[in-house]
Amino acid sequence: MALSPQITNLVIILGVMQLAKKIPFEDPFVLNACRAAYAISNILILGIYLYTKSVIDKKKDLTTLKYVEPAPMGSSEEGKLVTTTIHAYDAGQLKSLMRSQMTGVAMMAVMHLYFKYTNPLLIQSIIPLKTALETNLVKIHVWGQPAVGDLKRPFKAAAGFMQGLQSGPAQSDKKAVEAAERAGRGGAKEE
Repeated sequence: MALSPQITNLVIILGVMQLAKKIPFEDPFVLNACRAAYAISNILILGIYLYTKSVIDKKKDLTTLKYVEPAPMGSSEEGKLVTTTIHAYDAGQLKSLMRSQMTGVAMMAVMHLYFKYTNPLLIQSIIPLKTALETNLVKIHVWGQPAVGDLKRPFKAAAGFMQGLQSGPAQSDKKAVEAAERAGRGGAKEE
C-alpha cells in the first residue's frame, strides 16, 4: 500500500525539521551548503520541466479535448466549455507548474534574504523536487504512464486544505460537455 503524497510530505517535513535543529546554520560553510542544495534542487526542477516540455512538443498531440471549466466560486454563472488540444492543455498545465515554482522561489528568497530564515531552505530543497517528480505531466511524459484514471485530462485538482473553498473540478464527461455546448457557454478552440 503506497502512502499518499501529502502523508509522505508531512513525514519528510517533520523529519527535516528535527534534522534542522541539529544543523549549525551559524557556520558560513553549512549555510552556503544549504543554499547550494536549494539552488541545485531548483535547477533540477527546471530541468525536469524543460525536458517534459520537450517531450510534449515532440509528441504534439492534437487530439481535441473538451471539458467544462467550473465557474468561479461565489459566481451564479455556469461553467464555461473549453475546447482545446491535448498539446495545448499540457503546455498550459506545464506553464502553470513553472509559474508556481518561480513563485515559491521568490517567496523563499524573501524569507531567507529579508527575514533571515534558514530552516526552510532544507525543506524547500526536498519537497518541491519530490512534487515535481510526482506531477501528472511528468508521470505521463517522463515516466510513460498511460493517461487513464487520475492521469486522465483534464486533471483533477490536488486535494489540499483550500480545496473546500474552491469551485469544483473541471468536468469532461459527455453529458456535461453536451449540456455546455447546447447552452452556448464558451467553446472557442484554444490553439
